[in-house]
Amino acid sequence: MSKKLTKRAEDYSKWYNELVVKADLAENSGVRGCMVIKPYGFAIWEKMQAALDKRFKETGHENAYFPLFIPKSYLSKEATHVEGFAKECAVVTHYRLKNAEDGSGIIVDPEAKLEEELIVRPTSETIIWDTYRRWIQSYRDLPLLINQWANVVRWELRTRLFLRTAEFLWQEGHTAHATEKEAIAEAEQMVDVYAEFAETHMAMPVIKGVKTASERFAGALETYCIEALMQDGKALQAGTSHFLGQNFAKAFDVKFANKEGKQEHVWATSWGVSTRLMGALIMTHSDDNGLVLPPMLAPIQVVIVPIYKGDDQLDAISEKVNPLVKELRAKGISVKYDNRDTHKPGFKFNEYELKGVPVRLAIGQRDLENGTYEVARRDTLTKETVNADEVVAKIEFLLEDIQKSIYKKAYDFRENNITEVNSYDEFKTVLETKPGFISAHWDGTEETEELIKEETKATIRCIPLEAKEEAGSCMVTGKPSAKRVLFAKAY
Repeated sequence: MSKKLTKRAEDYSKWYNELVVKADLAENSGVRGCMVIKPYGFAIWEKMQAALDKRFKETGHENAYFPLFIPKSYLSKEATHVEGFAKECAVVTHYRLKNAEDGSGIIVDPEAKLEEELIVRPTSETIIWDTYRRWIQSYRDLPLLINQWANVVRWELRTRLFLRTAEFLWQEGHTAHATEKEAIAEAEQMVDVYAEFAETHMAMPVIKGVKTASERFAGALETYCIEALMQDGKALQAGTSHFLGQNFAKAFDVKFANKEGKQEHVWATSWGVSTRLMGALIMTHSDDNGLVLPPMLAPIQVVIVPIYKGDDQLDAISEKVNPLVKELRAKGISVKYDNRDTHKPGFKFNEYELKGVPVRLAIGQRDLENGTYEVARRDTLTKETVNADEVVAKIEFLLEDIQKSIYKKAYDFRENNITEVNSYDEFKTVLETKPGFISAHWDGTEETEELIKEETKATIRCIPLEAKEEAGSCMVTGKPSAKRVLFAKAY
C-alpha cells in the first residue's frame, strides 16, 4: 500500500480515512460499522486512558465494572432516556444456535428465546442505577463516585473510524449525591477535568459550555460539554458531563436516609469521553505528511535511525546509541532504536513521519566521527545538527516545545475562525465562505433552533460558560437575547 496521502485541501474526508489506516491506527472489521484498533492506535488510547484515570482517582472516583447486557424493562423506566436511545439499540432475543435440519447451516434455535429481551448497552445509567438501589441506604453511603472503562454499542447506520462506530470504547462516570448543589458541582468539575486533559495532553483547545435543551443527553437536566474545532472548520464534541437531577433515582427508587432520618431520592450525574478523542487528535494537528502527535500522547516520543554500511558501522553506531537510549528511558522518555536491516533509512524516515513521532534522530558514520546527531522535529519538519553531549537536553526541550507549539497553532486557528454575526443573511454567508464557529444571538426557542438546523445544517454547539451578558436580538426572529451562542457544522 502506498503511504502517500490525499491532500487535505483536495478531500479532507478521504485524507482522514487514509491516514487512520496508513498510520496503523485502525481498520474496518468483518462486522459492519465496527473497527479493529491496531496496536499503535491502541497505544495512544492507553496513554489517554492512563492520564484520565489518574485524574478521576485524584478527584475521588473509583473504577468498577457493570454488565454489558441490560434488561429491556430497565431501559423503559426513564421515558426520555429510552426515547433518546431506542433507535440505536441492539437487542438480544435468543441464547442458542443449532444446525438447520435441512443442512443449510446454523440457525437461531426458536425454542431458546429469552424470557426478557436484553439490550446491548448503549450507555449504562439504567443497569447502574438498579445496582445503586442496593448500595445506597444512608447519607453515610454518599457521595458514591464510580467510573467504568467499557465498550458500548450504538447501531449507527453511517459509520467512520473513531468518529462514529457501532461499537466503541469509552469511560462513563456515574455518581450519586445527597444534594442538588453537590451533583451540579460534580458535573461542572468533570467537564473541567475533560477540558484540562484536552488542552494539556492532547494540545487541543476547547470551549466549555452547556447544550441547549434539544441537544442535552437523554434524561439529563443539564449537559455540559467541551467543543473543539477541527482543521476543516467543523466542530467536534469531545466530552460531556450531565446533571441528571433525580430522574434516574426516582425511576429506580434510589433513596437514602438523611441525617434527620428522612427518606430522600439521591441526585445524580454521568459523564464520559470515548475513542472519538482519537479522531479529534488526528484532525486537530495532523498534516499532509501524516500524523502530528503531541509528545504527551505519542507512543514513541523519540526514534533513532542508524545510517550505515555493513555490520561494523552498525555495531559502532549501536555502541554509541545504546547508552543514549538508556539515559532517555531513565528520564521517562519513550524511545525506539530502529536498527532493522530489512528497511532503508529513507523508508524509516517516511514511516515515522507518517506515524507522527515527535522527534527523530539520525546518526551515520560522519556523525559518529564528529560526535553529533541529526535531530528533526515532526511538527515543523525542520532538522539541525546537535552535539552528542547536548542531545538529551535538546530532546527534552523539543518535547516540551512541540507540545506548546502545536497547542498554540490549534488555538490560533480556532480564534481566527470564530466569527460574530448579527443577521441571518450574514450567518448564511459566513457559514458557506468561512470555516469555524459562528457566534450569534438566538432567542432561546427550540423552534428557531430547529429552523436554523433544517435550513443550514448548522447546530448550536454550546452556550459558552464564559459567554458575557450582552443584550442583543435573535438573528432570525429579532426577539431579545442575553448571550451569544456558538453555531457550527459538526461531526
